[in-house]
Amino acid sequence: MTDTMAGDAGGRVLGIDSLSVRFGGLLALDDVSLRARSGEIVGVIGPNGAGKTTLFNVVSGFVRPSGGRISYDGHALGRHQPHDLCRFGIARTLQGVGLCAGLSVLDNVRLGAQSSLHSDLASACLALWRSTREERRCTERARALLDDMDIGDYAHRHPPALPYAIQKRVALARALMAEPSLLLLDEPASGLSNDEMGELAERIRGLTGRMGVLIVEHHMDLVMSLCHRLVVLNFGQVIADGTPAAVRSDPGVALAYLGDEVHVGDQ
Repeated sequence: MTDTMAGDAGGRVLGIDSLSVRFGGLLALDDVSLRARSGEIVGVIGPNGAGKTTLFNVVSGFVRPSGGRISYDGHALGRHQPHDLCRFGIARTLQGVGLCAGLSVLDNVRLGAQSSLHSDLASACLALWRSTREERRCTERARALLDDMDIGDYAHRHPPALPYAIQKRVALARALMAEPSLLLLDEPASGLSNDEMGELAERIRGLTGRMGVLIVEHHMDLVMSLCHRLVVLNFGQVIADGTPAAVRSDPGVALAYLGDEVHVGDQ
C-alpha cells in the first residue's frame, strides 16, 4: 500500500495529493488534494474554468500532471493511459454522451466491457467456446443493464435517433459494464429536465453500495441534495471541502460564484 493510502481505511480510496497541472504559462490546477472513498458520492464544483474537467482528465490519463500524486486502491497513477482505467476499477462518462452513432444501443453498452474480456483474438476469430461463452455473458449483462435503466426496448436502435436523456442512460450503462469500483461522472445532468435529473439522482444513489462516485456538475440543486461531500475549485485551487451544508454557508464559495460584492457608489 502506498503511503498516500496508508491513512485511509475502510474500502478503496482515490487519493489526490498536491496535484498541479500547467499548460504553458497557465496553472490549471494548483496544489489540489482530495479524497473519494468507496460508497461515497463526492461532488467537484466551481465556476467555469475552475479546473474541474482538467482534474478528471488527469485521473483518466488524458493529461499528465506537472506535480503531485494520484493513487487508487493502493496503486500509484500518473503514467497510466485511459485504456488502463478498467484494470484499476475506474470508469468514466464524458460531458457529451460519446456514443458510437453507427452501433446499436446494445453494442454501445457492450463496448464498455471490451477491455475486461479475456478471450484472445484467435478464439474470437474461430468462434471457439471460450470466446462464444464470454460474448454471450457480455450480451446478457448489457441487456440486464439496459433493463435496469428502463431502456431495454431501445437495444436495437441507434443513438442519433433517440432522445438525449435516453442517450445519457446508454452512456451510463456503458460505463457500468466495466463493473467499476469508482465511477467518474462528468456533468451527467447536462441537457436533462428537472424530472430527468431527479431520476438520475436516484440511480446514482443506488450505486453507492457497489462503488464510489466522483461527480463534476453545474446543477447546484442536484449536487447539494445528492453528494455526501463537496470539493470546490476556483482558479485551479481547492477553496472548500466539506458537507453540502458547510460549503453552502462558506463565504469564500459565494464569492467565487457571485464575484466581489458591489457597494453603492463604486465606480
